[in-house]
Amino acid sequence: MDHFIKFRPIKPRSPHLNGKVERSQLTDKAEFYSTIPKKERTLQLANKLKEWQDFYNYKRPHASLNGMTPYEKLLSVEQLIPIQPDVTAKYWEKDEKIHSRNSAWYYRKR
Repeated sequence: MDHFIKFRPIKPRSPHLNGKVERSQLTDKAEFYSTIPKKERTLQLANKLKEWQDFYNYKRPHASLNGMTPYEKLLSVEQLIPIQPDVTAKYWEKDEKIHSRNSAWYYRKR
């Protein structure tokens, strides 16, 4: 709420409602984890994960972004992203319905 981000929970075990995360995990599995032997898959993967993340975001072209990297796409739409004062000016707390995960509303929707 402090950053005016809406919380919209999805049902557990609903990958069809979480497509971007599912796609990202599939890519990570196919292009990153498949290159690391299972014996080396320990908690000490931090450096390799950092290298993968940098490659994925700054060097790897994405078909869904017409061959751009995520960073290039961000730069191309950066001027369209509203700055905080604009978001704050258009935010009306009384119109925002925020439901916690343990609310009756959440369990009725499941």
